[in-house]
Amino acid sequence: MTAEALIAALNLPAAAWVDQRVPKKMLLENGAFTAVDKRLINEGIEEIRWLAALKPATCGVPEFRDDRREYREIAVLHMTLREPAKPGRLVELLHRAVPYPVLLVFTHGGCVSVSLIHKRHALNEADKVILDGEHRVVDIQRIERSPQSAFLQALDIARQPKISLHALYQGWMDVVAALEATHLTGVFTILDSDERSQRRREALTQVQGIDVEMKTLRVAAGKASQVARQVELNLQLQRLKRQRDQALQHLQGNL
Repeated sequence: MTAEALIAALNLPAAAWVDQRVPKKMLLENGAFTAVDKRLINEGIEEIRWLAALKPATCGVPEFRDDRREYREIAVLHMTLREPAKPGRLVELLHRAVPYPVLLVFTHGGCVSVSLIHKRHALNEADKVILDGEHRVVDIQRIERSPQSAFLQALDIARQPKISLHALYQGWMDVVAALEATHLTGVFTILDSDERSQRRREALTQVQGIDVEMKTLRVAAGKASQVARQVELNLQLQRLKRQRDQALQHLQGNL
């Protein structure tokens, strides 16, 4: 899998193409970053390219407005990271710096990943836009070839909802969620309703959150010297495992 193949699979309209290099200076100027973040950007990012700007005039999909958010444009970007970089933080910083929702393709150490997260108005700052809700991000290389092929077909912009730019973006988020679920279920499935897609996202987020908690507890259990503490941590792990099994059943049952 290459970034070029993934970007081609999006099948973006020619009118939306920009294909311009984004200087890191522009990224630094548009984000309220700490000194550590600025160093990460300068040392970790090789290149950022603004691939396309999806607007009503360039893709034929209406903009979206409600009390919480305004989607007038979706930015499609490709970021190439240097080998020692920390992708998680750099991906978050890029999403925060761009005022529009971003479909981000990023390359790191030969791996190609996709990242999306919604945005909304800050509650007390009308002109400020912040990240909102679940962050969907998946490493394509971790998926077997057959689901990869189905995933690329599902990415096609022609297959996404066209009611608004928000619905279009959510459509891509659901495609990425379907690929994330493949790690757990072994099956890539695009669901046929918003309700089922929402249930899958919730179950997926629950499983992923439990996995993080269990990893932390295992580390703590390995360091614990007192038997009583080890027993307590193991009981917590058993409880989390039961919760994980239930969430996984919901995920598999919703296919």
